[in-house]
Amino acid sequence: MPIDSLSLERIEAASREVDPVFCNTPQIFDDSLSRELGRETLLKVETLNPIRSFKGRGADYLLHATAERRALVCASAGNFGQALAYAGRGRGLPVHVFAAETANPLKIARMRELGARVVIGGADFDEAKQAAADYARGREDCVYVEDGRQPQIAEGAGTIGVEIAPLELDAVVLPVGNGALISGVGRWLKERSSRTRVIGVCPAGAPAMAHSWRSGMPVSTERVETAADGLAVRVPVPEAVEWMRAVVDDVVLVDDKELFAALRLLRDTVGLVVEPSAAAGVAAIASRDIPGARAGTVLTGSNFAPDLAASL
Repeated sequence: MPIDSLSLERIEAASREVDPVFCNTPQIFDDSLSRELGRETLLKVETLNPIRSFKGRGADYLLHATAERRALVCASAGNFGQALAYAGRGRGLPVHVFAAETANPLKIARMRELGARVVIGGADFDEAKQAAADYARGREDCVYVEDGRQPQIAEGAGTIGVEIAPLELDAVVLPVGNGALISGVGRWLKERSSRTRVIGVCPAGAPAMAHSWRSGMPVSTERVETAADGLAVRVPVPEAVEWMRAVVDDVVLVDDKELFAALRLLRDTVGLVVEPSAAAGVAAIASRDIPGARAGTVLTGSNFAPDLAASL
């Protein structure tokens, strides 16, 4: 699906139409963090909302733009499922979420608390995704929603780009899971802040999206092994790979040791504890050759596992 399928007009519209509870989130330049990272560093904090992640932007805009009235079926490591449950509940739509056996129990509990029916099965996220697609196939009473495939999800996430573009950063470094976030933000920045380099970050233990971006086609891996459950993609979505190829300047890998160092740095400088996926941008800025004197990243979620604090 070409990058033109992500519409600048719809991203701009989404910035007005997405539930305000998800928009205009804090944008912080912290002196201590910037000193530790050796450059002025922006943190955009996407954790202060009812689902504690950025995913509400895309889910809410999807349902607004499509006016969907059927039950919603998806697979999720937890954050997108919460987002769809929250947006669906506000519209009176049933939501069915398929999650892997290894899914974070806190995220499962929060999805159920928001009214979703959660079905657990499959060794990893991609097996759960296949189960969700199989469940919805041929049914007229529901629709399968795949994060990274529907343009409206990326366009909703792209509203983050609308909010950071005026800062004219040298680089924006974003975690890459299914690719909707970096595709939507990158689409906006390449038009409205063209000097800003868009850099993705994948876990070294889940490199499928990085390999796919470099090759220009989806490249699956046999397994994933990372603490960053929200980025643990084994089978890339072809549409997201094509979008990323058009707007992303580089994709780097960070290992779990670097992720946990970034988590501790965020705790000790800005007093925030986030989930490992959310620290990927900070980990890359700290340990990779990211260009420019002013960089930014998004703290994408704080639905961390109960044992995270002890492991830090």
